[in-house]
Amino acid sequence: MEEVGMMNNFKKFPSKEQLTDELASHIALILQEAIDEKGKTSLLLSGGNTPKEFFKKLSTFDIPWESVYIGLVDERWVPKEHKDSNELLVKEYLMQNNASKANFVGMYINDKEPNECEIVCSDKYKKMLYPFDLVVLGMGADSHTASLFPNNKKLKEAYDLENNSLCIAITPNDAPHKRMSLTLGAILSAKNIILHIEGKEKLKVYEEASKSNDILKNPISAVLNNTDSEVEVYYA
Repeated sequence: MEEVGMMNNFKKFPSKEQLTDELASHIALILQEAIDEKGKTSLLLSGGNTPKEFFKKLSTFDIPWESVYIGLVDERWVPKEHKDSNELLVKEYLMQNNASKANFVGMYINDKEPNECEIVCSDKYKKMLYPFDLVVLGMGADSHTASLFPNNKKLKEAYDLENNSLCIAITPNDAPHKRMSLTLGAILSAKNIILHIEGKEKLKVYEEASKSNDILKNPISAVLNNTDSEVEVYYA
């Protein structure tokens, strides 16, 4: 592992395999420490292809998974069995092996539109997951994180730190499916925030976003450059 002198705590690994091992170990330690302290812990995860391998590795750790409550950073508004469902992804790749004992708290509600579920989602997350111990973010090549997409009309509402809601409904401009996403305030409230990125293209986006103040164009900048929250960045 190589630590690079960028903003936040940036950790560069020589291989995806080493990143996977180190990230899974680090997360397992955070979860165990929270359980030791208060008897339970909350872990909020992102979807996509990038986290699949570390999900599988994390599932093998021997921690009290029955005391772990897993939620989502965002969800595509599709049925739970749909191939694009983040809930399906987490259950298939993480909630196996030892982690099959974990508790899952989803965002998607059958036969409802996302905007109808903002309050329901927020209240459910406040009751079952909040305060968040750990949020693991991903990042797109367009610098979106969670489902906070560049120049989306809902961004200002999502960024409003006076907004007490943890969840917001968003329809991407250039990506499929309506979404539910954590608000910026919800993300920044987490005790631990990790950004997991892989590949040279994502590194370039991260470096540019770290220096950017244009949070409407670069949503990940709203997280990276918040003065009250250090983000751990895992990169290979």
